[in-house]
Amino acid sequence: MKSFKSFSRKLIKNQSGQGATEYILLLVVVVALVVLFKDKIKTAVDGKLGELNQSIQGFNGN
Repeated sequence: MKSFKSFSRKLIKNQSGQGATEYILLLVVVVALVVLFKDKIKTAVDGKLGELNQSIQGFNGN
Protein backbone atom coordinates (compact mmCIF):
# COMPACT_ATOMS: atom_id res chain seq x y z
CA MET A 1 0.00 0.00 0.00
CA LYS A 2 2.85 2.37 0.78
CA SER A 3 4.42 1.76 -2.61
CA PHE A 4 1.15 2.69 -4.35
CA LYS A 5 0.92 5.93 -2.37
CA SER A 6 4.53 6.70 -3.15
CA PHE A 7 3.98 5.94 -6.84
CA SER A 8 0.86 8.11 -7.03
CA ARG A 9 2.61 11.04 -5.34
CA LYS A 10 5.52 10.79 -7.77
CA LEU A 11 3.12 10.54 -10.69
CA ILE A 12 1.20 13.65 -9.62
CA LYS A 13 4.39 15.65 -9.00
CA ASN A 14 6.02 14.56 -12.27
CA GLN A 15 5.99 17.47 -14.72
CA SER A 16 8.36 16.17 -17.39
CA GLY A 17 5.68 16.05 -20.10
CA GLN A 18 4.10 19.33 -19.13
CA GLY A 19 6.13 21.45 -21.57
CA ALA A 20 5.25 19.31 -24.57
CA THR A 21 1.59 19.34 -23.60
CA GLU A 22 1.59 23.13 -23.37
CA TYR A 23 3.16 23.44 -26.82
CA ILE A 24 0.58 21.07 -28.29
CA LEU A 25 -2.29 23.02 -26.72
CA LEU A 26 -0.84 26.30 -27.99
CA LEU A 27 -0.56 24.84 -31.48
CA VAL A 28 -4.18 23.67 -31.34
CA VAL A 29 -5.31 27.18 -30.36
CA VAL A 30 -3.32 28.80 -33.17
CA VAL A 31 -4.68 26.36 -35.74
CA ALA A 32 -8.23 26.94 -34.49
CA LEU A 33 -7.79 30.72 -34.80
CA VAL A 34 -6.43 30.39 -38.33
CA VAL A 35 -9.37 28.19 -39.31
CA LEU A 36 -11.87 30.61 -37.77
CA PHE A 37 -10.41 33.71 -39.37
CA LYS A 38 -9.04 32.25 -42.63
CA ASP A 39 -11.24 34.46 -44.83
CA LYS A 40 -10.15 37.65 -43.08
CA ILE A 41 -6.50 36.55 -43.12
CA LYS A 42 -6.70 35.70 -46.84
CA THR A 43 -8.29 39.07 -47.64
CA ALA A 44 -5.65 40.97 -45.67
CA VAL A 45 -2.75 39.05 -47.24
CA ASP A 46 -4.18 39.45 -50.75
CA GLY A 47 -4.56 43.20 -50.17
CA LYS A 48 -1.00 43.59 -48.94
CA LEU A 49 0.36 41.51 -51.83
CA GLY A 50 -1.58 43.70 -54.27
CA GLU A 51 -0.11 46.84 -52.70
CA LEU A 52 3.37 45.32 -52.87
CA ASN A 53 2.89 44.39 -56.52
CA GLN A 54 1.78 47.93 -57.38
CA SER A 55 4.77 49.38 -55.53
CA ILE A 56 7.17 47.08 -57.37
CA GLN A 57 5.64 47.94 -60.75
CA GLY A 58 5.84 51.64 -59.91
CA PHE A 59 9.45 51.30 -58.88
CA ASN A 60 10.41 49.47 -62.07
CA GLY A 61 8.52 51.97 -64.21
CA ASN A 62 6.32 49.29 -65.78
